[in-house]
Amino acid sequence: MTILQDRDIKAVIFDWDGTIVDSIEHIASSLHQAATELGFPALEQSAYRNIIGLGMVDALKTLYPALDTGEIDAIREAYGRYFFSKEASPQQIFTGMTEVLTDLRSTGRGRAVATGKSRRGLDSALRTSGLQPHFDVTRCADETRSKPDPAMLEEILRFYDLSPQQAVMIGDTTYDMEMAQRIGMPAIGVRWGVHDDEALGRFEPRAIVGSVAELRRALGL
Repeated sequence: MTILQDRDIKAVIFDWDGTIVDSIEHIASSLHQAATELGFPALEQSAYRNIIGLGMVDALKTLYPALDTGEIDAIREAYGRYFFSKEASPQQIFTGMTEVLTDLRSTGRGRAVATGKSRRGLDSALRTSGLQPHFDVTRCADETRSKPDPAMLEEILRFYDLSPQQAVMIGDTTYDMEMAQRIGMPAIGVRWGVHDDEALGRFEPRAIVGSVAELRRALGL
């Protein structure tokens, strides 16, 4: 199956953390450090990993349902200190993903990011990773609505003036797959991030790939 053999596909939309950049453990560790520093109970590492992809407010409410607004703000501030102590770099990009973006660019198709990161976090990551020139448009959870709400996909589609069937979403979480499914957009799940085949498959992506080479084949590159 090759998604881009379909000539109607005009844009490819990527998740960021766990899809393009190997940042899952750093995010989980930063969340753990921030929460426990403020006296909240330590959770299993898998709990912190599982909410990656959600906007920060939704993620924290999932981890600690009784949090009030002030506590959420305090954890977010502490998380920022830990997370931004280590910026994204070219070395953190999954091997081969830069070439995927370069080759997609040569096909003339749009390239976008839809992420649960904050705008501050994504802008920093785009700059320090060197990937900023590859994308036409990006959307973050703190400027629209958190995944799996499809609002950020709808905004990207309006930017390109495309229908959902003319784009494909690529991500590593159920939040990415559900977001695409809710508006009838094709999706590709990747196995090298947070969620496994069984979880991703519940949302009927066009493909689930286990390597960048398989992703390239799915995209016809």
